[in-house]
Amino acid sequence: MMIRELEIKDAEAFLALSKRIEESGMMLFEPGEKQMTVEQQKKMIENISNDEHSSFFVSEINEQLAGFLAVIGNSVKRKQHTAMVVVGVDAAYRGQGIGTKLFDHLSGWAKHKGLKRLELTVIKHNEAAYQLYCKQGFKVEGVKEGSLMIDGRLTDEYYMAKLI
Repeated sequence: MMIRELEIKDAEAFLALSKRIEESGMMLFEPGEKQMTVEQQKKMIENISNDEHSSFFVSEINEQLAGFLAVIGNSVKRKQHTAMVVVGVDAAYRGQGIGTKLFDHLSGWAKHKGLKRLELTVIKHNEAAYQLYCKQGFKVEGVKEGSLMIDGRLTDEYYMAKLI
């Protein structure tokens, strides 16, 4: 397994990975909701690559993308020490330590960038992701009650963060 930065050449493979991960129903976008072209994906990758406060990492196994971790930083001076994290792992590769390795990679990158705080949200009933985040040192700072509508039901999210 290799963890590396997402590259423009990965756009098509990344779109396919995103769609597979969204099928879990545990991401912000519903399955099939995100309609992005390869060209739009390339532009997004380029924008993140040019943003010194953000990055996008992927896990690659046998030349296949298996998971990702996006870290979106801030350019506002009072928030430059923080970043929001989004992570997803393809169901076919879960339980193989990919999430842990992505977070390990993030840790080194974040320290190098001088970050002091990482934040994320997780659907309250996504127990596997919640356990991973706790294992990585994230703590629940609050509950976003009814922040999502899933299958016609108001669904809560945990707001989690960790200081580095």
